[in-house]
Amino acid sequence: MNSRKKIRTQKGPALWEKAKKIIPGGGQLLSKRGEMFLPGLWPSYYKKAKGVIVEDLDGNKFLDMALMGVGSCILGYADPDVDRAVKKAINDGSMSTLNAPEEVELAELLCKIHPWADMARFARTGGEAVAIAVRIARASSKKDKVAFCGYHGWLDWYLSANLADNKNLDGHLLAGLKPAGVPRCLKGTALPFHYNNIKELEEIVSKNKGEIGAIVMEPYKYKEPEDGFLQKVRKIADEIGAVLIFDEISIGWRVHPGGIHMLYGVNPDMAVFSKAMGNGYPMSAIIGTRKIMEAAQETFISSTNWTEKIGPAAALATIKKLRKNKVPVHLKKIGGYIRQEAEKLIKKYGLAIEIVGPPALVIYKLNYGKDNQTVKTLYIQEMLKRGILASTIIYISYAHNKNHTDRYLKALDEVLAVLSQAIKEKDVNKFLEGEAAHEGFQRLN
Repeated sequence: MNSRKKIRTQKGPALWEKAKKIIPGGGQLLSKRGEMFLPGLWPSYYKKAKGVIVEDLDGNKFLDMALMGVGSCILGYADPDVDRAVKKAINDGSMSTLNAPEEVELAELLCKIHPWADMARFARTGGEAVAIAVRIARASSKKDKVAFCGYHGWLDWYLSANLADNKNLDGHLLAGLKPAGVPRCLKGTALPFHYNNIKELEEIVSKNKGEIGAIVMEPYKYKEPEDGFLQKVRKIADEIGAVLIFDEISIGWRVHPGGIHMLYGVNPDMAVFSKAMGNGYPMSAIIGTRKIMEAAQETFISSTNWTEKIGPAAALATIKKLRKNKVPVHLKKIGGYIRQEAEKLIKKYGLAIEIVGPPALVIYKLNYGKDNQTVKTLYIQEMLKRGILASTIIYISYAHNKNHTDRYLKALDEVLAVLSQAIKEKDVNKFLEGEAAHEGFQRLN
């Protein structure tokens, strides 16, 4: 029996068209643009989100087998334990002339979980937290240049990599992104290397002797580190006196109740967390050794809204529940089941699709070259017809259960059959009801 539903998405797409006229780019996050999923047809806005169910403005209820708040809602939407802690913080007063004691408790907890760390600073978003870490690292090392691997946000220090070559962030952020508005004087201060390619980092160090003050990287990038990669990066950082920063914003807490680096036995000098640590409430943390973190007092890093109570209260409740309920174990079980069954279906239909990433973060890698975006769009379109929000990434949450995954896999069987037919006919566009999803950054009209 076909699982397609009668779904009409009108109010969301209409509001998105209005938003694009009064908000540059339509919204605040590129990853949530309707054009990145299903141009003209994506629901775009939600009325309510609970567990793994999202209700849009037209009253449609969707099972979220996609981004789950772009990875932030690791426990599920509106988790009752986290919300209870947040409501108490609101009732007690979320802001005051005095400081919130929860930030001291949170700092102690983070350092207890990561015994190598002695101190913590807090912000509210991931990008700004990495920028803070880079500022502290430069202040500590007294050197300006940063070698980096992976995606680290939108701020000037990072986008400056494309001042030297518009392709520098290809594979890290977005292909061909223009660093408009980034001061030209930052050219050559951010230098990229690829994951598991230690030779690239060695070349950067060789060409910039005595100038690399920090090495910033995601400790996990879609696959396991190979041939002692993290250990070799650690050794290089020690040899050149650079501060090693692990960006755990996307992967932290999902695979291990703390940083994934703990599984590999490689300690950084600093680590950055955000997203999942607040289960959807804005919160980020920078932890590090006392020697490095003390440099924060030699530079000016300060913000009023970093002192409010809600973020730390949410983080404490989230982290405590993650540890108590062994959430990473659940994520691995659910994600592993999806991966196992999805791989069978991909093989059944003879599709050129790989599944990468850890079980807690299922990523479909399409291998159709120039047709990747049309294939992706058709997948999203057909899943939406079956009441499922889908993308090529599935952030597994604690609220996902086997009933949800079975419903998803039943729909996946039907949708992959459609994809297979479209690919065999060599005209995927014919199956689309609108234009193909955008790839990377495009200016919106």
